[in-house]
Amino acid sequence: MKKTGYLFVMIFALGVAFCVQPPDYPDTPEIKYIGISKNVMQQGDGYTDSLFVTFSFTDGNGDLGFPESDPTASVFIRDSRDSFPKPPLQLPYVEPQGTGNGISGEITVKLPTTCCIYTSPEGIKFACNDVPVSIQYDSFFYFIKIRDRSGNESNEIKTEIIRLRCQ
Repeated sequence: MKKTGYLFVMIFALGVAFCVQPPDYPDTPEIKYIGISKNVMQQGDGYTDSLFVTFSFTDGNGDLGFPESDPTASVFIRDSRDSFPKPPLQLPYVEPQGTGNGISGEITVKLPTTCCIYTSPEGIKFACNDVPVSIQYDSFFYFIKIRDRSGNESNEIKTEIIRLRCQ
């Protein structure tokens, strides 16, 4: 290839590099469920078992996470069986990236096991070691959403069903 050919390729490559548009994501974070590491866990008070939940995200202004000095929660998880929130998690701080701050990626969070919950025909709830021996499995799923530094909350995603061994 002649020198003029190389020069044309270099100019074309530079032109393409400078013409790439930054992503145009909304300022409100959006998340999409990807998957879980396993769908069966052993219940336990000692939280010896766990699973990983992975989801993708986009955020138009790129303001996810808080500095370590500000322990503000940014990942919120609810259990489908009782709708009680689990302890919230904190995303690591994402440094602003110049004028086009739109960011995207994947997040994986580790969630410890929980206890089986059994409701008797009389409406009495039993949990963990108080669940009758005849109940071998409980099933549930998690609802997850995130919040950015501006206070914008994402949509809520739902995991697939997780089976919990009760005994």
